[in-house]
Amino acid sequence: MKISTKIRYGTRAILELATHYGEGPIELREIARKEGIPLKYLEQVIIPLRTAGLIKSVRGSRGGYTLAKPPSRVCLSDVVGVLEGPFSLTECLQDPTVCQKVSVCVTRDIWKKVSDAINGILTSITLEEMVNRRREKEGPFSPMYEI
Repeated sequence: MKISTKIRYGTRAILELATHYGEGPIELREIARKEGIPLKYLEQVIIPLRTAGLIKSVRGSRGGYTLAKPPSRVCLSDVVGVLEGPFSLTECLQDPTVCQKVSVCVTRDIWKKVSDAINGILTSITLEEMVNRRREKEGPFSPMYEI
């Protein structure tokens, strides 16, 4: 089981915006460079985040993207949900009608517990917490704070 590239890149991009929340817009080119994300891929990942209202675009010569809400009001499950839909290990957890064994399936119960635990963690982590963790890991003299 792996997290998709879309989630990994989208999370890194929105974390970059959260890190610089309130400092003005950041160009996608700059996010792509700093995070090592191909610009063309990032352009596609940004679209659903903007459509969902998690980020907003600013036009003009000093334009770019900003986080639409304070980092404390966006949780990781919001980002994952926008980019890939609700997290679920099996299809039958989202739609019980896809399987005739739902009522007697022991493994479904286990996959539900695991999915619920993962969703609980994703919901409990805000972008603000991620920014704080990033700053702790990088330290005050990290080049990541320069734009």
